Amino acid sequence: MDDGRPRGIHAHKIAVLDQAAALGLDVAAVTRARLPDSVRQDLGLFLEQRRHGTMAWMAEHRDRRGDPRVLWPEAVSIVTLGMNYGPDEADPLAVVDHRERAAISVYARGRDYHDVFKKRAKALARWIHATLDAEVKVFVDTAPVMEKPLASQSGLGWTGKHTNLVSRRFGSWLFLGEVFTTLPLPPDPPETDHCGACRRCLDACPTGALDPADPYRIDARLCISYLTIEHKGPIPRALRPRLGNRVYGCDDCLAVCPWNRFAQPTAHAGLKPRPTLETAPGLADLAALDDAAFRALFSGSPIKRTGRDRFVRNVLIALGNSDRPDLLSVAAARLNDPSPLVRGAAVWAFRRLAPDADTVARERTRRAPDEADPDVRTEWSAPMP
Repeated sequence: MDDGRPRGIHAHKIAVLDQAAALGLDVAAVTRARLPDSVRQDLGLFLEQRRHGTMAWMAEHRDRRGDPRVLWPEAVSIVTLGMNYGPDEADPLAVVDHRERAAISVYARGRDYHDVFKKRAKALARWIHATLDAEVKVFVDTAPVMEKPLASQSGLGWTGKHTNLVSRRFGSWLFLGEVFTTLPLPPDPPETDHCGACRRCLDACPTGALDPADPYRIDARLCISYLTIEHKGPIPRALRPRLGNRVYGCDDCLAVCPWNRFAQPTAHAGLKPRPTLETAPGLADLAALDDAAFRALFSGSPIKRTGRDRFVRNVLIALGNSDRPDLLSVAAARLNDPSPLVRGAAVWAFRRLAPDADTVARERTRRAPDEADPDVRTEWSAPMP
């Protein structure tokens, strides 16, 4: 007799989703292990236009990124997962108005989300393997996986005009991960686009990385998150004033999303701001970090992966944007830094904060002749935006 209870693959799916919730994953859904041709075409166009900047790994793994079956041919289903990292504060952009302090992206204020998220995703994968006798592979931003298209295809949300996932339950504050499996599971329907005519995220972008005339596309070369995290060399001079005091990432396009009104602060202790980042740290303190102090301050944080030199480079750009001449001595102290990347940013900050041209000329005369790095020498004489 049919008792109306789900059976077979439907029962397996319900069990998987229930287990995901029991493990503390805020949302889970299922999709097939394939992506439409349009996703591969969009990726191809992005790479051909070189909008990926110096992220060569995106082009190197193009085939695997565009098709989950190339990444793992045995995969049949993908369980897409999300963890809410919504901030506690009503306006996470308020710090941008305090130019002497460092604006750090919400996602980076807590523990490294890879560790927090992957622990739960791996636990789910082990359960699937042990209980349902299926092979599994776990990905949390650790392989060439098109996470946002898969999440959208499975119904976790939709790709917004800012190119990030938007959820009706969590707004723009979701970390994404996946469990690939050989287990056949019924797919969930995709989410539809609910952005409508809204263009808040497009208008909020400080650097024009999001073009209002071409929504749903991003030029990473202009994106502050790319510039402060991925980009390894000097930040282009024309873009430096637009960074403001953003020293790691940028939340502007995420924070203005109207769907955030449904979001709740994260309940995960590991994703809440660590004590040292509950309030925005001062630029002067961050600029003084040497490698050992940087590693100690950001132990267990995603910021640590960027490295001290790139981070202090960002801090010095923010210092130059601070409109605080009283911080000139902070920039001057880094003019002797062992890292050319840091010295170059220190020159820019010094020139921005110096009270007059004579002060800059004296320092240039004293330092430029002995400077071995060509980029740093150029910083002393380049036009200031």
